[in-house]
Amino acid sequence: MQLVWYVGYRLIVGLCILYIVAPILIVIPLSFSSGSFLNYPLPGFSLKWYATILEPYPWMFALNNSFIIALATTAIATVLGTLAAYGFTSVEFRLKPLIMVMITCPLVIPVVITALALYFFMARLGLLGSYAALIISHTVLALPFVFITVTATLQGFDRTVVRAAISLGASPLRAFLTTTLPLNLPGIFAGAVFAFIASFDDVVIALFLASPAQQTLPRQLFGGLRDQMDPSLVAIATLVIALSVVLFASISFLHRWSQRMHGRTPHGAAKSSAAQQRA
Repeated sequence: MQLVWYVGYRLIVGLCILYIVAPILIVIPLSFSSGSFLNYPLPGFSLKWYATILEPYPWMFALNNSFIIALATTAIATVLGTLAAYGFTSVEFRLKPLIMVMITCPLVIPVVITALALYFFMARLGLLGSYAALIISHTVLALPFVFITVTATLQGFDRTVVRAAISLGASPLRAFLTTTLPLNLPGIFAGAVFAFIASFDDVVIALFLASPAQQTLPRQLFGGLRDQMDPSLVAIATLVIALSVVLFASISFLHRWSQRMHGRTPHGAAKSSAAQQRA
């Protein structure tokens, strides 16, 4: 009976993963088609659509814009989110739940509503159709990811290290830079990766706020799906899938790194248990 449950459980999980991943995997072979339309079976193998997307316009132009906006957003959101998480976990006060709701509300509010509010706000500031408008707006979306990730990391952080540094003469700022920051770098980097993904994948806010000069890759993909369907779309989509796989693999690596730094790996737990038994 236990063997049946073991096999059945893994079979169900495998089918669920296949159901999610199969549509993505089907797209990849289409990017190597020699035809001019998206169809199966493939008429032949060709890399011409990858050569097409490497031309300066429109795909490389849109990709360059996406990287500029996403990197700037990541830098700002990581700094603000880390500081907010540090202050949130360092001090106890009655309004903590309210602060948590205010910071994380962009995660639960529909993106269209957020984009509409940001549109009117940026219009009043005269920033519509600028990089600044997109970077500020994407920071609003990305900051909760950094805040939640870093807060979770700081929850398991032993603050006696900080108190020890201060007792030895370090200022609070120096103690933060030399103890808290290095020991929580994996969580901060993971939050930065999430912030980058949140900005890089956004299309709704870009549709509301961006001008043709700030055409981003998701917006270019959206326009291509609406106007013309050619294999160059799936070629750039394949590259985005590859980038997403690399980013999520890096998050997995950072998670394991954080566990090792905080002594939460099974090996570390076994060593700790052995030490307690010897004591």
